[in-house]
Formats: sequence, structure tokens, C-alpha cells
Amino acid sequence: MAKPLKMLIVDDSNIIRRKIERGHDATKFEVVGSASSGKEAVEKFQSLNPDVVTMDLTMPQMDGIECISRLVALKPEVRILVVSALSDKATGIAALEKGAQGFLCKPFDDQKLSVALNELVG
Repeated sequence: MAKPLKMLIVDDSNIIRRKIERGHDATKFEVVGSASSGKEAVEKFQSLNPDVVTMDLTMPQMDGIECISRLVALKPEVRILVVSALSDKATGIAALEKGAQGFLCKPFDDQKLSVALNELVG
């Protein structure tokens, strides 16, 4: 059995962080940490070295687009799933251009989260 991929959850909403923690497939992903801002995410990313990141876009201190750029600069092979209520096309394209590989719109259920994470790691 393959070792679970290390996952960092980034969202300013405690409710969404807990929803992702409860809803992910624990056989494939191990939650190694969570962050409530882009700034905190970059700090935790450097110490936890996750393989997968779920990323909100609207956060205090540093938004998700800027955070994606910084994480990809640190580890180009990281897989990033944007989880956001901002579902307009321009925002999605901006996130993908910075290095995200997937986009999941809020609100979501456990099944949609599972499908999006599995597609992300293919």
C-alpha cells in the first residue's frame, strides 16, 4: 500500500478547514497541518513539506494567488487544489497560471472533495 501524501489545508474559515479534514480520503492523504492565512501557509509549508495543498483564495495578510506563487517557487512539484467561492473564470485562470492544478467551488460535499483530490494526484 502506498504511503499517504502529506496534505496542508489553507483556508481562513475554521469550518472549511474542519470539513476538508473530515472529508478527505485518509488512506490517500495525511493532513500534516492547516493554516488560516497565506503568510501562515508559507511558514508551515517550509517546515511540513506537504505534497498536496488545498488553497482558499480570499484570506487575510496574503491571498491565495500570491501564496500559490510562493509555494510553487519553494517546491515546483507540489499539487495545489484551489477551494474557493470565487468561481469566476478569470480567478480560476489566474490560479492555474500561478501553479494550481485543480479548482473546487464552495460549497462542496465530501464526494466532490474526494473526486477533486483524486483528479489532482491522478
